[in-house]
Amino acid sequence: MRWRLGIAGSPVAHSRSPQLHEAGLIMAGLEGTSQRVELDQAHSQQLLELMGGSFDALSVTMPLKADAAALCASLDDAARRTGVVNSLLYRDGTLVGACTDGFGFVNAVHAQFAVSLEGARVVVIGAGGAARGIIDALVDVGVETVGVLGRTPSRVAEVTGAFANVVDVSEFSGPVDLLVNATPAASREEDNELFSGVSAATIAVDIAYDPVATPWRSLYEDAGCRTANGLGMLAYQAALQMTWWWETPIDGAALLEVIS
Repeated sequence: MRWRLGIAGSPVAHSRSPQLHEAGLIMAGLEGTSQRVELDQAHSQQLLELMGGSFDALSVTMPLKADAAALCASLDDAARRTGVVNSLLYRDGTLVGACTDGFGFVNAVHAQFAVSLEGARVVVIGAGGAARGIIDALVDVGVETVGVLGRTPSRVAEVTGAFANVVDVSEFSGPVDLLVNATPAASREEDNELFSGVSAATIAVDIAYDPVATPWRSLYEDAGCRTANGLGMLAYQAALQMTWWWETPIDGAALLEVIS
């Protein structure tokens, strides 16, 4: 079988997913190609036509993650809990979905910083699809609490209502072990103030990777925090995604070397 892979969303011109897919195919001993598909939310129903017709499996990015989940006949546990998918597979004439964002993020933090997140105090900026996946995985690995800072109150309420130890950031106080910026880099307002509770012991991760060094990340790096961009999460979620597609283990660290 020659796998037809791709990444769908908008914008996707900058996406490194095809590069990751092609590396993963080699690791798995498979053949195939991967391409970018520019698809906005107004045309999300086209995913049903693309899957099986033009593609065997797709990565899904903004703004399609929730719409794609609604199109699936079945979902993995993380996708059911969060209502979003970043991975689609056409299997036996059926569209199935998975969400590997969150555990990809957790695996990247473990690998890049050699820390356990059990008992950690975390603040996540954002309440969209990527943030929901990250929060779900953080809760699963046993963080103490997560404070959510978002611009849309209804989205924040939806996320905080799903977990006992996830709260609105207004209810969060004290030291921050991990700070995560899960908002699109292009839509951010300039911020020159550190989040309350941040110290040199805080790990600050910006899941954006274009540019690789955002002003937000630089702010926390200058404060002495250990920082990372989103390339780690991108590589490790892709490893989980392709492992799910092919039932063959794919090494996230090796994928990160490909795009670093």
